[in-house]
Amino acid sequence: MKKSILIIAIMSAFVFTSCKENAADKVSEEKVAEAETRDADAGKHPVMKFDETEFDFGTIEQGTKVEHIFKFTNTGDAPLVIVNAKSSCGCTVPEYPKTPVAPGETAELLVKFNGSGKNQVNKTVTVTANTEAGKEVIKIKAFVNPKAGAPVKGGTSK
Repeated sequence: MKKSILIIAIMSAFVFTSCKENAADKVSEEKVAEAETRDADAGKHPVMKFDETEFDFGTIEQGTKVEHIFKFTNTGDAPLVIVNAKSSCGCTVPEYPKTPVAPGETAELLVKFNGSGKNQVNKTVTVTANTEAGKEVIKIKAFVNPKAGAPVKGGTSK
């Protein structure tokens, strides 16, 4: 019984190994060239270089809508694709280019702030892109004067 199982196992191994085709015969030169190009491009990344990463609106009145354009350049060697831009709160709205930014090209990211809050306000915008880091952060800040008649912290109103 053991001999027959051993013989069947040996014959099965022989059948499976003898039926293999030569893998080298299936490799096409076109696919090799395509893989070489892909591997060479794998080390290339876009780089999002901002002219400024922080902007101060100064003193504004509460409810005043302000906006600022952050200019950036793709200083890398691959097209830059921005996937998303999110602010730290709903009072700040970023608008970013939806098309790829080629290497060497400059583009703009618009940040709108609706003037909510009181006193010193700091907000961040996180840009998700195909850069090596994957995320870039820009900041805005403002000193927001409360509207007349608004209650002051610690004070009383009648």
